[in-house]
Amino acid sequence: MSVKKIEKTYEEINAKIKAGEAVVVTAEEMVDIVQKDGPEGAARKVDVVTTGTFAPMCSSGMFFNFGQMVPTIKASKIWFNKVPAYGGLAAVDSYIGATEPAEDDPLNKIYPGAFSYGGGHVIEDLLKGKKLLLEAKAYGTDCYAAKKMKKEIGLEDLPYALLCNPRNGYQNYNCAINLSDKPVNTYMGMLKPNGRNANYCSAGELSPLLNDPFYKTIGVGTRIFLGGGYGYVTWQGSQHNPYAPRGENGVPVKPAGTIMVHGDLKQMSAKWLRGVAIRGYGCSLAVGLGIPIPVLNSEMARYTGVSDADLYTQVVDYGYDYTNGIARSYGQVSYKDLKSGEIVVNGQQVKTASLSSVVKAREIAEILKNNIKSGKFLLNRPAETLPDGINDRM
Repeated sequence: MSVKKIEKTYEEINAKIKAGEAVVVTAEEMVDIVQKDGPEGAARKVDVVTTGTFAPMCSSGMFFNFGQMVPTIKASKIWFNKVPAYGGLAAVDSYIGATEPAEDDPLNKIYPGAFSYGGGHVIEDLLKGKKLLLEAKAYGTDCYAAKKMKKEIGLEDLPYALLCNPRNGYQNYNCAINLSDKPVNTYMGMLKPNGRNANYCSAGELSPLLNDPFYKTIGVGTRIFLGGGYGYVTWQGSQHNPYAPRGENGVPVKPAGTIMVHGDLKQMSAKWLRGVAIRGYGCSLAVGLGIPIPVLNSEMARYTGVSDADLYTQVVDYGYDYTNGIARSYGQVSYKDLKSGEIVVNGQQVKTASLSSVVKAREIAEILKNNIKSGKFLLNRPAETLPDGINDRM
């Protein structure tokens, strides 16, 4: 007798969450369940799989409104702790990017091109409850006569603060090495000459988009863990590339999908949004992000059951190839090997290090798991899933 295949709906899973009956596991736990029970068995057993990642995500920032003054002002140039913010919005609306450096950064005065403080640090300091110096200049109009503003301001003083990140949660990324004979400083960290170290940036089997390779449950309106609070997927992120080559399990083996996300900054925490200074590159923001994936059927169980041994990326030279637009791979490596601390490139043993914290990714997945199990977090069906490279959209 044939066994009917399992098919669940968002409504059924949310009803189980509300009743305290949902089975929720992390992506790490799902690996063992799928290996033991198979995709169909795992789909019958598990309702939601939680994921997590914590890493520098340069394409991040904050929309904010800093309140009016008397006489009123239409700011055209804005600084937050000497970090320039964008003034081409409405009168007292602005956007500050995570990678924008402070104009008077003392480190840059000693080492040109090096920065210790930027937009990401402004966001972290606001979340820490600090008062920061806000400065604005304007050209003056009849309805907005003021030409200058200067005041100390904290997060509680901002009428509006929205974390809005155009590109987060990269679905896979390069493993970076340097095959030149000089050390290079990159956004992937410092790379020693002659391929003596390799840096990567992914939580592997915990990484959100690696657990839903064709974006079947992720899209506009997907509710997520973001920066210690809750946020939403807004749309595909910049550089979203669903056409990247994929392995036999459907998971991309090169940088592929991305998501744009947003959430109320006032609900977030400095623990999960940390300003970052990367030597020789500049500033960024380390973002904590987690996505719950509903196990609607055996297909989603199989996708969420991928292990680090199943996930691969490419070794790319940042000493010459990357800066010169050369797309060349020096080998394909698994995240199991990367996380072991050593890989082989060109027959040479190379030590590895991650810019992404697996410890914090694991903690995010656990937080999300517990919030769902306790009924504090329900799943949203996306209004439209992300472009997947298969189904063309008009």
